[in-house]
Amino acid sequence: MSSVKAEVIRPSEKPIPQEVYDKIDAFIEEQDNLEGALINVLHMAQGIMGYLPREVMVHVAKKMGVSAAEVYGVVSFYSFFSTKPVGKCKISICTGTACFVKGANVILEAFEKELGIKAGETTKDGMFSLREVRCIGACGLAPVINAEENVYGHIKVEDVKRIIQEQTDIIFGKKEE
Repeated sequence: MSSVKAEVIRPSEKPIPQEVYDKIDAFIEEQDNLEGALINVLHMAQGIMGYLPREVMVHVAKKMGVSAAEVYGVVSFYSFFSTKPVGKCKISICTGTACFVKGANVILEAFEKELGIKAGETTKDGMFSLREVRCIGACGLAPVINAEENVYGHIKVEDVKRIIQEQTDIIFGKKEE
């Protein structure tokens, strides 16, 4: 028997501003073919909110004439969608075979310790989200992580603090000297 854990999507803690719904509605109206537009609409909505709260998924379903279950199915299938608020910097630790064999689990533990969160969580200050991914597609660089636009290869535990600092500097617009 499978031990798949169901995720409960709770309502947002803050009300969704009407302007968000208005932008989503306008985007939906611009679509030529609604049948093939769901992923694009969800991507656009996540771009506004930073994630896809339950209220937004239900709204998209109603506006596009599909079930909320279909919308959630798409959101939960594709790893680039998130149903929880995410940090300004999303760090993905590859735990695929090549990375795992070369110590990705130790790297993940180091990031968890340094950030004070577990994989799948966001820091209290909203700066960092940490997640485990099965493959980044850079096996030759194992162990490898992705932090926003940056891919870091051959990572060692000693690199974790430096990477977090580099990403913090990028968030606050500091240039390397």
